[in-house]
Amino acid sequence: MESQRVVVVVEDAAAARAALQWAVGNFIRGGDSITLLHVCPPARSRRKRRRLRLVGFQLALAFKDLCNGIAEAKVEIVVTEGELGETVVATVNQLGATTLVVGLHDKSFLYSAPSPYTRVRSLGCRVLAVRQHVTARDGFLNAELTQIETISLHIPPPKIPFPMFTFPLGVIWRRSKRRK
Repeated sequence: MESQRVVVVVEDAAAARAALQWAVGNFIRGGDSITLLHVCPPARSRRKRRRLRLVGFQLALAFKDLCNGIAEAKVEIVVTEGELGETVVATVNQLGATTLVVGLHDKSFLYSAPSPYTRVRSLGCRVLAVRQHVTARDGFLNAELTQIETISLHIPPPKIPFPMFTFPLGVIWRRSKRRK
């Protein structure tokens, strides 16, 4: 089998950690290369930018500990700065990834696009979005997988609004009486 290049979005959210745990347990094989990608928000001051990068790198190191169970897997960490959605798409396309693993939560970058599929369409790989459920039993992760097909997305054209004017017939046919 060919080795895969998997990019995992690292965020400070339980859903992102659950997505990586699911991918390690069910999807990633030995010999695959894993890129842990963390995107810091842009900052003006050098001190704040440095602190955000350090926090992002520490978070990515915590995620790397989850990947230690995979034999012969090459794990690399990329910490960059920019707007989350655009930077993830640009980095995934630049690395030539085969799969993007994302943890779905309320503030996920997939939801913040003007149209839900605009960012996904520009990706050249498969997207695995994992949503963590609240309940976990006996230490097992209870998650829901959603594979977003980037090739066969079909968005219907927008509907053209048809103006409807409703007039009561009594108003149209009523004649006004002139009083003398």
